Parts: sequence; structure tokens; C-alpha cells
Amino acid sequence: MPGMIDALDPELAAAFAVMPKAANGTLLELSDIPGLRAQMRAAYDRMPATPPDPRVTIEALRIPRDDRTELEVVLYRPAGAEPTLPALVWFHAGAQVLGDDARSDDAYHTALALALDCVLAAVVYRLAPETPAPGAAEDGYLAYTHLAEHAAEHGIDPDRIGLAGASGGGAPAAATALMVRDRNAPRPCSLSLLYPMLDDRLETPSSSEAVSEVVFARPDIRLAWAAVLGDRLGAEDVHPYSAPGRATDLAGLPDTFVAVAQFDLLRDEGIDFARRLIDAGVPVDLHLYARAFHAWDRFAAASALTRSFEQTWHGFLRRNLHG
Repeated sequence: MPGMIDALDPELAAAFAVMPKAANGTLLELSDIPGLRAQMRAAYDRMPATPPDPRVTIEALRIPRDDRTELEVVLYRPAGAEPTLPALVWFHAGAQVLGDDARSDDAYHTALALALDCVLAAVVYRLAPETPAPGAAEDGYLAYTHLAEHAAEHGIDPDRIGLAGASGGGAPAAATALMVRDRNAPRPCSLSLLYPMLDDRLETPSSSEAVSEVVFARPDIRLAWAAVLGDRLGAEDVHPYSAPGRATDLAGLPDTFVAVAQFDLLRDEGIDFARRLIDAGVPVDLHLYARAFHAWDRFAAASALTRSFEQTWHGFLRRNLHG
């Protein structure tokens, strides 16, 4: 671990040094998913309440599923903005097993909506193991198609809706893009994958790098995929809607932004996905951030490396959302 810290960007190393660690020395350990959820919920409840930002209005949609349950999508809209705005459909991080309350990340969602002058649509997709894949992706497809079909009701430009996901949220974001293509729904204007979790096989070189076990260790990624896929984990016939890294046909996907970190077990599967998109003729912005670890932009939000990343990613989104 000391060698890894020395290799990190100094601001990121300082942020990592002061954060609480799991027993294995990483930031997250997934052997007890219900316990970790409870721990995270308790930590959030202890935080002082943040007053609402008057610059953004917040609306929670309840979209019916076929099984008569409802999907929650929370819309963050810049107040006093143009009557019609582009939208970004957002899939949160959490290894596909954590994160059931979009409102716990209001500050981040609000900042994105303001920075991009768009409606930020945070999808509260179903988590594993309670809902195995492709349940989260079906939620993404439902959210996207609902917003496209009811765009006028929500002040959204139906031709300017992008998809974006971070870490575990990269899987339902990418799978939603595949579903949209395969089912001939209106095409999204962009796809963003930030250090995405895409492939359950864990066969890339980075997935076995001990130096990349910063936020989580290899056994924890495997535990997350086991929750997502159950006894399908590692099987030959896993569908790309359940693990998008399995896709063999990536043609027809929208312009895509992929960001990965040097010290991340997921680094190479993101790079591989980007390369295969390029081979399929999809325009791709691929960025590898040296001396960074997984989700560095959230753990070291004030760092220069995060500001550089945000400038680059937000530039891509503005071009595609407003172009």
C-alpha cells in the first residue's frame, strides 16, 4: 500500500490517507452488502442537512413498470432556464449494489444540472442482489424512453437526451444504450462511461493488479458481479444487457466518452470497450487519468486532477447536449 500511495497524484494520495478504510485497507469492502448499506445510510443521516439550492428545482417522477411497481426518476432543472432544455439520464455509482436514494446526492446532481444547463435525470434503478441483471438496465430503458416520449411535459428536447453512468452505473448506462439501439427507440445524443464496471469475467491485466486495489479489492468486484448475475457469473452465455462488456456488436451506439484511472481494477475493461466502439465506427473520446484511482473525482473533488477531468467531460457533454 505505501508504494501505491507514492505513485498517486499528491492531492489524491492526501485525500486517500485521511479516509476511513475497510479491514483490507481499501475504501469499500462488499462481503456484507446489507451491512454496508446500513452503515452508509447511518453516515448520511449523521450529516448536517443542506438547505436546498434555489437555483435548481427538483421533481420526483414515478414511472409505472409492467409489474405495477414504480421506477423513481428525480429531475433536477435549473430554475429560470429556457422552457426546453437537453437532458442527461444519470446512473449513479455503487457497484450495482449500493445507492437507493438519489436525494442523498443532491449537491452533485444540482452541480451537474447547473454546469451543463440541462435537466439532470437521476435514475433510482433497482439494485442487486434483490433485482438481478438486467433489471437495472430495463429501468434505464424505461426512464429514457419515458422522457423521450413525454419530453414536452418535462420541458426536455427529445433529440438532446444523453446517457451517463459512473462505476457500477456504467453497466446499466451502456446496456440502456444497447437496448435503445436494438429496440429501435429514438437514439440518445451521447453516452458517457466514467470508470465503468462492464465485464464480469475479470480477465483483463488491470483486474489482477494489486497496486490498483485502492477503492476496492478484486474479491469485492467479484462479489458485486455475483450479486448482479447469481449463478450466471462467468458463464459463456451472459447477455450484454446484463454485462455490457460481453457485447460483440457495438455499431450504432452514440458518440461516447470514456474516462478511466491508472490505478483501477476496472481500467482495462473501460479501455477495451472504447477500442471496440472505435472499431465499430463509433466516435469515442477516451481519457486515461495518470496517477488517479477509481472514482477519484468523487473522493478528491477539490483536486486539480478532478477539475481537469470535469472540464474535459463537461466540454464533451455541452457539445453533444447543446450542439
